[in-house]
Amino acid sequence: MTDQELKQIDRANSTGLTPVVFVHGLWLLPSSWDEWRALFEENGFATIAPGWPDDPETVGEAREHPEVFARKSIGAVTSHYLEAIAKLNSKPAIVGHSFGGVIAQKLAGDGASRATVAIDPAPFQGVLPLPVSSLRSSSAVLANPANFDRAVTLTFEQFAYGWANALEEDEAREIYERYHVAAPGRPLFSAATANFNPWSDDKVDTTNPDRGPLLLISGADDHTVPWAIVNASYNRQKRSVGVTEIVSVPHRGHSLTIDSGWEEVAKIALDFVNEHTAG
Repeated sequence: MTDQELKQIDRANSTGLTPVVFVHGLWLLPSSWDEWRALFEENGFATIAPGWPDDPETVGEAREHPEVFARKSIGAVTSHYLEAIAKLNSKPAIVGHSFGGVIAQKLAGDGASRATVAIDPAPFQGVLPLPVSSLRSSSAVLANPANFDRAVTLTFEQFAYGWANALEEDEAREIYERYHVAAPGRPLFSAATANFNPWSDDKVDTTNPDRGPLLLISGADDHTVPWAIVNASYNRQKRSVGVTEIVSVPHRGHSLTIDSGWEEVAKIALDFVNEHTAG
C-alpha cells in the first residue's frame, strides 16, 4: 500500500462512518473518482480510492512513464484492494467502473462488500455476448498479441469510439486530455479468453450468500460494454440470494463516470448504497 492509500484508510477509520471503496478501471487513475468521493462524503460516507499496484499519482506522471502500467493482472489488482479493505475497521460498500466493475464484483463474491455497484462492468467468465462494438473497442489492444505484456495508450479516435461516442467532440477531447492514461493489456486478454481458460483470473463467485446487494448500471449507448454484456452479467448474478438489480441510463456511453453527466449516475449509485448500508 502507498502512503497516500494508508492515509486515506486511516482517515476513513477515524471518522467511524461507513466506508466506500472506489475501484477504477483501465485507462484511468484513482483521481477519476474525486467528484464521486466528494458527493459520497457530503452524504455521510468515508471514502477511499486505492490505485492499481504502482499507479502513478498524477496523469502527468502517468504519461511520462506509461511503461509502469504493463503486466498488471486482474488477480493482482483484486488482491491489492482486498489488502486495503482488510485495513478498514468496518466492511465497506464498493463502487467500480469498467474493469473496476469486474473487480468490485470479485470483491463482493469474496464477501468483502456490504453493497456493491458495478458500472458498465467488463465481462467475467460465463458472460457470453460479444457485441461488434465491444470487439472494435478492444481491438486497440487485442489486435496485437504482444500487447499482453505491454501498456497501451488509446488514440483520441479510439477513445472517442469506445468511451465518448455519446459526447460532443469538444467534451470528448477535454476528458481525454484530463483523464486518459495508458493501461495494461493483460486484463483485456484475460477477459477475451476467460470462457476458454479454466485458470482465468477473470472469475466472479456469483453464488456466495455473503455477496451482499449488487446493482449493475449500464450506459445505454456504451460501445465498450454494451447492454448485452451488462445484462448477461446481471443474469449470472441473479443466482445469488442477495438483492440484484440493474439500471440502464439512457444516452450515456462508457465515459459516464467522468463526463459532464457523472452526477446523474453517481446519485443512482449513492441511493443504492444508502438504502443497503443504512442501520
